[in-house]
Amino acid sequence: MKKRNVVALFFVLPVIIILLAISIFPLIYSFYLSLCQWDIGTGAARTFVGARNYLRLFTDSRLWNAMRNTGLELLFGVGTQFLLGLSLALLLNRVFRGRSLVVTLFLLPMMISPVVVGCIWKIIYHYQYGPLNFLLEKIRLSPVNWLGSSSTSIYSIILADIWEWTPFVMITLLAGLQAIPDELYEAAKVDGATRVSTFLWIVLPLLRPVIIIAVLIRVMDAFKIFDLVVLLTMGGPGQSSETIAFYNYLTGFKYFSMGYASSMTYFQLAIIVIIANIFLKSWKGREMA
Repeated sequence: MKKRNVVALFFVLPVIIILLAISIFPLIYSFYLSLCQWDIGTGAARTFVGARNYLRLFTDSRLWNAMRNTGLELLFGVGTQFLLGLSLALLLNRVFRGRSLVVTLFLLPMMISPVVVGCIWKIIYHYQYGPLNFLLEKIRLSPVNWLGSSSTSIYSIILADIWEWTPFVMITLLAGLQAIPDELYEAAKVDGATRVSTFLWIVLPLLRPVIIIAVLIRVMDAFKIFDLVVLLTMGGPGQSSETIAFYNYLTGFKYFSMGYASSMTYFQLAIIVIIANIFLKSWKGREMA
């Protein structure tokens, strides 16, 4: 038995080493960096400063501006994705001619490369030649500087994100709807339940675990939104469309403050872990009830 364990360990050891090298070590090293002052742009030596970087987070107004923009993405972006995704899933949860083609067409935005999505929406938002402002002019409204105005830039990014990721929520909820047995619908119909009551008392409770997973995944992705910010506004004008992920990138790779960037990463990670635990406890609490 001991010989078998040694042989098994011998075969598993390369995988363990690879996992330690590519995931565990960077995690530990980045946490150590978060406790250091290390500005590689100046060539200064790395010095241990303890929790100073974490305390600096609470007084960084630019960070809280980025958190505000990320919060807008969570509220309007993820919220709209859920409502639209659920509505589309309910519409597509029936048999009709060409259903497979319609589902495939709805999935196209999610399957396009994020870089292409950014380029498409940059063309759409173009002040002079964009189709969006062209339509506004046709209905006798003034064109809007979607990406060049501090009041609209973050919402323009949110709209592009909604277009790209609503199909993910839709297909996830559609899979959950199709897993509900038809017998439950038939029993509700026999009992005289209306469509609204069937949805509220049968569909929603059974769909709850799928909803929690779909929304949780999108919430975690919202904290990492970066590509659309880079492609559409570069965080501008000014800092009006900076998100936490984009500001973290600037801190580390433009201002070369690796220690502070690492602390910001763990601050972001802590928020995501707290939100994930709230979602999962809600799911478990419902199951226990």
